[in-house]
Amino acid sequence: MGKLKKGIHGGISGKVGNVVGAYWKDIYYVRSLPKKVNNPRTKSQVKQRTKFTETIELLSTITPFIRVSFQEYSSGRLTAFNAATSYNVKHAATEVDDTILLDYSKVLVSRGSLYPASAIKAEMVDDQLHFSWDTTLEENARSTDLVMLVVYNSTKKEAITTLCAAQRSSGITQMLLPPTWLGDIIHPYIAFRSVNGEIVSDSIYLRLHNHNEE
Repeated sequence: MGKLKKGIHGGISGKVGNVVGAYWKDIYYVRSLPKKVNNPRTKSQVKQRTKFTETIELLSTITPFIRVSFQEYSSGRLTAFNAATSYNVKHAATEVDDTILLDYSKVLVSRGSLYPASAIKAEMVDDQLHFSWDTTLEENARSTDLVMLVVYNSTKKEAITTLCAAQRSSGITQMLLPPTWLGDIIHPYIAFRSVNGEIVSDSIYLRLHNHNEE
């Protein structure tokens, strides 16, 4: 309980209502108590936190790649990683039966203004991923553009990346997968970047065709 010193014309000592009084060197000080802030745990807040957690779990495995692939959307305090997180939380983190999951087909591991390619395919051949695409040049595409690849293993929460798998003009490239990934669920992405590294394309998610099952 607080007390009034010298009646209503004096200072306050201790707590009175939502203020606290203190006395120091013949001076009375009064400050308001900080408002209690409960840990935000509403259903919508929990969902939003989970979306961030799921998104960052993937992006943190490819951070060096993201620094290049989202550079067009980094500015000032907004880093490439933050830009990638913001986009994927909004567009790829979805709710299914009250559970937050990443829709890997909607994830972008690269985002930019460069034209990607058409007729892109990926197939598994033994322990290799084979990629192919149409080399026809459209819009701002150049034959010297470099091919960027990401393969994310959602079973082990690991990823393999490369910023220079081939040139656009080659039309094909391969990526060797670790033998420990056999039987795991993987998600391949392909994107392109200009040879000077200034612009990149949006990434394309590829549904796998298993050549070994033919």
